[in-house]
Amino acid sequence: MTSAMFDGFTERTIAVEGAQIFLRLGGAEDAPPMLLLHGYPQTSAMWHLVAPMLLERYRVICPDLRGYGQSSKPASDPDHVTYSKREMARDMVQVMQALGHDRFAICAHDRGARVAHRLGMDFPDRVSALTLLDIAPTREMYAGTTTEFARAYWHWFFLIQPAPVPEDIIGADPDTYWMRKCLNQAGHNPFAPAALAEYLRAFCDPAAIHASCEDYRAAAGIDITHDDADGARKLQMPVQILWAAKGTIEACFDPLALWRQRAEHVQGQALDATHYMAEEIPDQIAAAVLAFQDAKGG
Repeated sequence: MTSAMFDGFTERTIAVEGAQIFLRLGGAEDAPPMLLLHGYPQTSAMWHLVAPMLLERYRVICPDLRGYGQSSKPASDPDHVTYSKREMARDMVQVMQALGHDRFAICAHDRGARVAHRLGMDFPDRVSALTLLDIAPTREMYAGTTTEFARAYWHWFFLIQPAPVPEDIIGADPDTYWMRKCLNQAGHNPFAPAALAEYLRAFCDPAAIHASCEDYRAAAGIDITHDDADGARKLQMPVQILWAAKGTIEACFDPLALWRQRAEHVQGQALDATHYMAEEIPDQIAAAVLAFQDAKGG
């Protein structure tokens, strides 16, 4: 799959504390590092169009988050700490350290962007800049829930139900669930056939279904506890927010205002896309990332 979609990339699996993390890696070893984090219910394959556009200037690292794709699915715990964004962020720090990178830029989408937010809070010296795609902060999204938001992001409330309720329902027909959730959210099919085949193949694993539910259960509980414990602290690195003009973030939230409550230096804009921006408008995403890095001198 990497040879088909990620020409010039190699595959590795790196052992971190509590998990094995699969990744795709490309670019010169001495180039500045760029970490790309995927969202739900996808894998690192979502970057197959953006990542090659960054190779000329960056060493590009595209992992599967714990619980997703070819990374391991560790057993969870009653408080869902195993799938907290704090644990996922620690995975990424250990991956980057294993590759020789103590400081790096991040571009992240959806759930991966929530991991990036926590990584920037817990490991501020590691992150030079953040580009976050189509999210507002988790705590504020739950706190600002409206009927419109709940209808659009129904999966947020379905996946947090106690196990095995969502696991059993999804597991009865994983492909149909995946397609209806994602295609209904986009309003069309933005996925390349090879990427879609990888998503469906990865998601049919019962362990992946359970892990992804645990990801959302953590978001509604322990992740908010961690957010609350931040108090008045904010992200200190430059942050770029890009969101879908045809998506729920645009319709239901003011992402710049919300991120300015959580970060000191925020810029951003809506782009003409739906939620799966990296696969719909990869040229614009790559250009925005590169321009942002240029502006901050990175």
